[in-house]
Amino acid sequence: MGSIELKAVEKWFGSAQVIKGIDLQIEEGEFVVFVGPSGCGKSTLLRMIGGLEDISRGALSINGNDVTDHPPSKRGLTMVFQSYALYPHLTVAENMGFSLKVAGVSKAEIAKRVGHAAEVLKLEPYLERRPKDLSGGQRQRVAIGRSIVRDPTAFLFDEPLSNLDAALRVEMRYEIAKLHQSLNRTMIYVTHDQVEAMTLADRIVVLEFGTIAQVGTPRELYERPANLFVAQFIGSPKMNVMPCSVSGDRFQLDNDGAGPFDRTGAATKLGIRPEHITVVAPGAGHSDGVVEVVEYLGADMFVIVDCGTGEMVTVRLGGDTDLKPGTKIGLHFAPDKLQFFDADGQAL
Repeated sequence: MGSIELKAVEKWFGSAQVIKGIDLQIEEGEFVVFVGPSGCGKSTLLRMIGGLEDISRGALSINGNDVTDHPPSKRGLTMVFQSYALYPHLTVAENMGFSLKVAGVSKAEIAKRVGHAAEVLKLEPYLERRPKDLSGGQRQRVAIGRSIVRDPTAFLFDEPLSNLDAALRVEMRYEIAKLHQSLNRTMIYVTHDQVEAMTLADRIVVLEFGTIAQVGTPRELYERPANLFVAQFIGSPKMNVMPCSVSGDRFQLDNDGAGPFDRTGAATKLGIRPEHITVVAPGAGHSDGVVEVVEYLGADMFVIVDCGTGEMVTVRLGGDTDLKPGTKIGLHFAPDKLQFFDADGQAL
């Protein structure tokens, strides 16, 4: 079992409220990612679940039992931090089994659990090494192994990959995804990196200023964002957003582009993903613009276009496209991929 439920959870630091009445149900075996910009409250919320921060108001249940006032040791959870916090004088095996040794678990049982964790994480060749002899990715795997041996109800990850370089981050994302599949345990993962959120999560919780902006699968958040904040936070490059007005079945961009799309006249912003825009001849699309920057990334090319709307428009094209800065082009927006938002930034 590993279900976790938060009911009207709040966190106050003096007169400052940083978590503002959050309700959330996490199912057994689910991989849930908390994502959002710095200061949105995601790490604080994770620490409240783990018992490292008190809950000011509301309730927390694990497997149907109220644990709001329980200390961390009584919640059956384990936490992996961005700092490895390994004992430098102990071997990998000793680091992984240390908490069990302190708890009085037998040497045979410790060896069994450490051996299992080492097998899952491919650490068998390193069990007699010390942390200074390991790479950053190996140290993080040892830190995760230390959690596995405790056989927790759920794993809590607080930005565990932030200290790794880009290549190791990709490798460790893969390792954590495989770990979830093999253990089938509930995992809650905090990150500011929306790519990590998209690639790892069963569901994503997008936080903004201590509240939940939206909860959903990566596909739901990408294709049907509830508001402008989610629309532009999820996805890389972010969604293009342009001011517009809608009358009847037509929308009007600020630069006089128009198209026959059936949307409410309450729309003040139009959103379109970079991959849903095609380049056409000037005058043949919904908007014209001038190429400002071309970013070549191999298989992909990002073209930044000034359409005179006050916002640059990013277009995702194939890497074999030949466009130069200064070129005047037309842009066609896929009609079925347009999204509209009202004056409050809410999706229509």
